[in-house]
Amino acid sequence: MSSLLDIDPVQAVLDQTALKNTLFAPNSRYYGIDTAALERPGRAPVVYLLRRFLPQSSNFQVIREHTVTQGERLDNLSAQFLGDPTLFWRLADANDCMRAEELTESIGRRIRITLPEGITGTAL
Repeated sequence: MSSLLDIDPVQAVLDQTALKNTLFAPNSRYYGIDTAALERPGRAPVVYLLRRFLPQSSNFQVIREHTVTQGERLDNLSAQFLGDPTLFWRLADANDCMRAEELTESIGRRIRITLPEGITGTAL
């Protein structure tokens, strides 16, 4: 039986306010994705990340397009257009691309630069 001293006060606040405790930073493609645990008798549970589905490209508002040139890298493009090289996955999501590297493999490919999923606004 647990006592009041065993309760984590931060977790108690999170539980009451319905805020999610997440393992991933806000700029991660996995931020907000729930976890589950595989229970194994007599052994520690295995915690795993639930599946993340690729969003529909129609959920993104295009603000500009970029044509890929020789030697461009996706991390550099996401730094240039999104302000953070780790947001390369947002470019992949907005362009219906499961494998992000595909976006810069073909010179001349047009890449859609978008607002975050579900955010609307005007083109710059």
